[in-house]
Amino acid sequence: MFWDDLRRLLAGPQLYRLESLITERLVPILFAFGLAAIGLWAIDHLVASFALSFSQGLWGILEIIVLGPLMAMALRIACEFVLVFFKANEMAVQAVTRNRGRDTLLDEVSDAIHDLAEEDIEAEETPPETARPATDPVDPPIKRTVRRPPRRSPPTP
Repeated sequence: MFWDDLRRLLAGPQLYRLESLITERLVPILFAFGLAAIGLWAIDHLVASFALSFSQGLWGILEIIVLGPLMAMALRIACEFVLVFFKANEMAVQAVTRNRGRDTLLDEVSDAIHDLAEEDIEAEETPPETARPATDPVDPPIKRTVRRPPRRSPPTP
């Protein structure tokens, strides 16, 4: 799976297009390289410790036993932080595209005016015989009031 992903990444168009993020695909590869680096460090530290003296070699083994898993855990946490960051970015992009209903405020206002005009046309076209009587207790008639902006008085000096 690792080599297939790497081959697909290098041969595919994802590497050259900036619309999609490739860091999510690179994190497992970087994690594998990090684990390999920790393993190489452990071998190098063991050999270098025993090259100094036997007691240093025993101390080096203890360091490898303690620091090796801590470094692996820190590497795992760092990789998960990167993945969480990109997942949060993806969710934010989806939320923005989902909530974007119109391109501009002018489009929204225009649609609202058209909706109000259609309601007025439908109210005028309704014949009186199909209109409900005013005494219907289930659905009383709605009185529409026209709202006008307040008059502004000139500023006082």
